[in-house]
Amino acid sequence: MSPMPIDTPESAAAAPKRRPQPGERRAQILQALAAMLEAPGAERITTAALAARLSVSEAALYRHFASKAQMFDALLDFIEEALFTRSAQIAAAEGEPPASKAMRIVTLLLQFCERNPGLAKVLAGDALLLEHERLQARAGQCFERLESQLRQCLREAAQQGGSAAPTADAQVAASTLIAFCQGRLQRFARSQFRRLPTEQLDACLAHML
Repeated sequence: MSPMPIDTPESAAAAPKRRPQPGERRAQILQALAAMLEAPGAERITTAALAARLSVSEAALYRHFASKAQMFDALLDFIEEALFTRSAQIAAAEGEPPASKAMRIVTLLLQFCERNPGLAKVLAGDALLLEHERLQARAGQCFERLESQLRQCLREAAQQGGSAAPTADAQVAASTLIAFCQGRLQRFARSQFRRLPTEQLDACLAHML
C-alpha cells in the first residue's frame, strides 16, 4: 500500500495540524493494520491496539469502518485490485507463449506478497484464523480466481504442445501451481517472513512446467 505523507515535528510546529480527510484516514487505518500484521506473534490484532497505534479512540476507527471484519474486507479489496488487474493484462497479452504467461502470474502473486508481508499474511489465511470465517472463504476465492486464469493459459499451452487432454492437463498444472503458491505464502508468514516466497522461483517453475 502506498505510504501516506507524514508531518515532521518541524512542519507540525510551522503550520496548524490538518485534520485528515475521510478517505485519507481510512488509508491510514489500513496501513497501520497491515503494518501490525508484520510484527512477530501478531495472530490477533484488537481494535484497541490498532487505535493506540494511531493515537485515536476506538470510536474514531468505527467512524470509518463498522467492524474489524470490514477492515479486513478493505485489505482484501486492495489485494484483489492489485493482483487481478495486472494478472488479467498478462493473460490477455498477445504474442507471448501461454506457459510464460502462467509463470508471470505466479511471479506477480509471490512478488506482491513478498513486498507486502502483512497482506501476505491475510492472503495466506494466517491473519484470518481468529476472524470471521467469511473472510477466510474470501481469501480462498482469490486463489480460485488465479487458478482459473492459470488454467486458461495452461490449456492453451497444452493444446500447442499437442496434448491429448489439454483441459485435464491444464487443471492438474494450475492446481499444482496454486498449491505451490499457497505453501510458499504460508511458509513466508510462519517463518516470520525470513523464507521468501520467490526463493529459487525460476528453477521451481521451470521444474513444474
